[in-house]
Amino acid sequence: MIARISGTLLSKKPTVAIIDVNGVGYLLNISLNTFYSLPDEGVAVALVTHTHVREDQISLYGFIMAGEKETFERLITISGVGPKLAITILSGIPYIKLIGAIGSGDLAMLTSIPGVGKKTAQRLIVELKDKFADMGALADGETGPGHEAEGFDDAVEALVSLGYRKNDARVAVRKTLATDSGQDLETILKEALKKMG
Repeated sequence: MIARISGTLLSKKPTVAIIDVNGVGYLLNISLNTFYSLPDEGVAVALVTHTHVREDQISLYGFIMAGEKETFERLITISGVGPKLAITILSGIPYIKLIGAIGSGDLAMLTSIPGVGKKTAQRLIVELKDKFADMGALADGETGPGHEAEGFDDAVEALVSLGYRKNDARVAVRKTLATDSGQDLETILKEALKKMG
């Protein structure tokens, strides 16, 4: 699995970006929100990624924010919502607003997103309302491109390997990084463990 790609942005279009990593160009499917956050072509960039494997194809989906990636991964767990529709949804509304709309059961906002009808909107609310409950607070701490990429995933995985729940680990690490994002992994873990009691 490829979790993050860092390199030079070769090209960008509203639905795809190509990043050169040591001479290899990786094509990533992206949302409009990620597209608008990308730097100019020829500039260094890092995206967190989701690898989607089918029998006949391996596709990469890139996100400037780890929160958008997590939202995407939760969306595709819903019956009838594949990666293409998930990207369409994230292109139609910033993921933070999407989480809010699902949390509050806002059918009108959800059905205003291209590709989302009433049945799909209802399914999103029913199946994701509880799953997104932890992300409302998490989204508040998202401050900029790649905010979570440096050390965040490693710290969360380390805490999970110690037996903590992933959502609890994410919240603790996010709070730790919110106070000082320049910490090394060991310090992040110590502070996160204090917050988890």
